[in-house]
Amino acid sequence: MKKLTAVLIGAGSRGMSYSKLMKNNALFDIVAVAEPITSRRERIRLEHNIPEDRCFDDWKPLVGLGKIADIAVVCTMDRDHFAPAMACIDLGYDLLLEKPITPTPEQCRDLCAAAEAKGVKVVICTVLRYTKVFIKLRELIDSGKIGKVMAINHEECVGNIHQSHSFVRGRWGNTERSSNMLLQKCCHDIDILQWLLGKKCKSVQSFGMLSYFTEENAPEGAPERCTDGCPHADTCPYNAIKLYYDAKENAWFRRAAAEEENPTDEMVMDALLHKNYGKCVYKVDNDVVDHQTVNMVFEGDTIVTLHMNAFNAGGRYIHIMGTKGELRAAMDGKSPIEFRPITAAPGEKTETEIIDFRADNSITSGHGGGDEGLIYDLAAYLAGEYTGKSIPTIAESYYNHLLTFAAEESRLQNRIVDMEEYIRKIEAK
Repeated sequence: MKKLTAVLIGAGSRGMSYSKLMKNNALFDIVAVAEPITSRRERIRLEHNIPEDRCFDDWKPLVGLGKIADIAVVCTMDRDHFAPAMACIDLGYDLLLEKPITPTPEQCRDLCAAAEAKGVKVVICTVLRYTKVFIKLRELIDSGKIGKVMAINHEECVGNIHQSHSFVRGRWGNTERSSNMLLQKCCHDIDILQWLLGKKCKSVQSFGMLSYFTEENAPEGAPERCTDGCPHADTCPYNAIKLYYDAKENAWFRRAAAEEENPTDEMVMDALLHKNYGKCVYKVDNDVVDHQTVNMVFEGDTIVTLHMNAFNAGGRYIHIMGTKGELRAAMDGKSPIEFRPITAAPGEKTETEIIDFRADNSITSGHGGGDEGLIYDLAAYLAGEYTGKSIPTIAESYYNHLLTFAAEESRLQNRIVDMEEYIRKIEAK
């Protein structure tokens, strides 16, 4: 397969991950980078031998060079996706765009229209499509093994510490600075559920709220910051000093807090003293939900429920029920898929079939292999050699994002949203 070239816009956690996989698998050469944080930009420059005159602290001068590679990889913050993505599309770049597409349905609509008009490929990083577990589940459904799918229960267990880090103290905790919780955390869960079924959604309903990570739940005497001498420091699971300063091996948390690639203890402590990462987890300006449920009715009367919840140890779990049998699976790195056929008579016992495969889904495992699978499939797709089913068109990704936006509208307005009406409304704006 021909090696392709790429420019990287945004070298945070996701940009770092994709660029590393591109290099390690010898599929892409990164030829330019735009990243405002010096240590991140310098790391990319050194790892990919990029000339200094192709390294920028803003995306605009990079785009100003014109089209200098086969593909642009955009991994900025949610609210910073639209402008660089549209500029790259205008130049004729194919695009790998971190999810969500953008924080508003109207921008998603406009980006999809621009890509289709320009004739460029835009691949959204809905990485669950490239994991072994979901590829196998799709294969089993398509084979007819469980008959007609009647219902799916899907759990996105965020994990309490992940929630506190990313969605309370972190850059995704406030809707105005990022986007709503369902969009940023579960747009690829809703995407994978639609992908498994291969059908359109007819209506959606959602309930959710921020109930626990609020000031009224702060323990008595808790100060504004963990560094201010909290009387509950020894027992609180969200003690920022323990999570960020004492846990030297927790590179992800320390890098995020200090916004440096190789932070010193002094840098981490400075962040705890002055940024949200050091605040009491009950006294931050977060406003995204900490638990939410989405109910969807798809064509053929298939009912799908998605639960997103912070109060667990983390992971994803799915139960698919059909007219011939049921499937259960977990992205936990060790559990096989379980298939149990429907009984033929009252009291009849059925044997559970174990369908084994390799998977991994620790919080830093690259989404159960989905990150690497995405990069492999992307290279084949751009080379015209792709034969898989995982990569969506931008129109498919746009539609599945609209499901997410509609679910959030349902939650906020406390009503059932008809998808045909909702799409007509967005398209008419």
